[in-house]
Amino acid sequence: MTGARSFAYEALPMRVVMGPGVLTRLPEELDRAGLERVLVLCSPPQQELGKTVAQLIGDRAVGVHPHARMHVPVETAAAARDLATKLGADGCVAVGGGSAIGLGKAIALKYGLKIIAVPTTYAGSEMTSVWGLTENGQKRTGKDLRVLPTSVLYDPELTLSLPATASATSGMNAIAHAVEALYAPDASPVISLMAEEGVRSLATALPTVVADPQDLLARSDAQYGAWLCGACLGATTMSLHHKLCHTLGGTLDLPHAETHTVVLPHALAYNQPAAPKAVAALGRALGGFTDPATALWDLGGRLGVPRSLREIGMEKDDIGRVVDLALAHPYANPREITADGLTGLLTRAWSGEAPVA
Repeated sequence: MTGARSFAYEALPMRVVMGPGVLTRLPEELDRAGLERVLVLCSPPQQELGKTVAQLIGDRAVGVHPHARMHVPVETAAAARDLATKLGADGCVAVGGGSAIGLGKAIALKYGLKIIAVPTTYAGSEMTSVWGLTENGQKRTGKDLRVLPTSVLYDPELTLSLPATASATSGMNAIAHAVEALYAPDASPVISLMAEEGVRSLATALPTVVADPQDLLARSDAQYGAWLCGACLGATTMSLHHKLCHTLGGTLDLPHAETHTVVLPHALAYNQPAAPKAVAALGRALGGFTDPATALWDLGGRLGVPRSLREIGMEKDDIGRVVDLALAHPYANPREITADGLTGLLTRAWSGEAPVA
């Protein structure tokens, strides 16, 4: 029948625990997962938190590895894998943002070790079976259920120290997952509902988080939104926005969350003419706007986040190379992708102009 609903939905096998203070339940999560020797992973700025986590789980922590890096270079992954093998680890606790969780996934991809994730940003990687590795300026990604965390502990108290600007860019990164889920080729009613609610929650909470980073209720609402947006990322196929950001990050080593923040309004503006249902859902989530790309651009302005690729380290001469790389491998997108279209999009994103549909 024409117009009848047609979709497939598959829930990912993982456990989520959310609330202030749930970090103290980490030993229980280790028991549930049957883990006895875990390596704690974090980035250098999170080393003290990594040590705190290790103390919390006592003898079951075989070490703290504070060397997670953005985009997971293959050399960083190899070093962490070697250490996990040397220490006889049977699992990892990844504490921090996408860098730490991505490093845990790199270990799990090769050895199948279980991961328990403790996010301290709004990145969303913890909710997906997507892995990424960067080698020779090229970022490769894939999906494998072995890298899906067994448990995720969302404790908003751990986000209180995340600086306002980092909170804002991390939250915009999460919103990007939901935006692309709304026009994904494998979207479903459940995921679309989660995407709309995730965008609404983050767009409402982030201005308060920026104004008062110690507001625990706003932090909790932002983390709730990040969970929903991350689940959307894990359940659907991402399109133009994520392809561009992976290319920009892997090739030019641009900062991950900031890159997503800058590109999002422009990629959405490019796709809006071909995604009316997504536009309607985003309009509702953002307070009734008929042009959600401009609404997200304006939200970025209120949050004080970077709004040009130039200010986060990209040279204008790199636009052509990024366009070529982004066109090299076909991927799903609601609107046809052309060299001219991408060049215009990236030129506006580089210079900091407002998005144009």
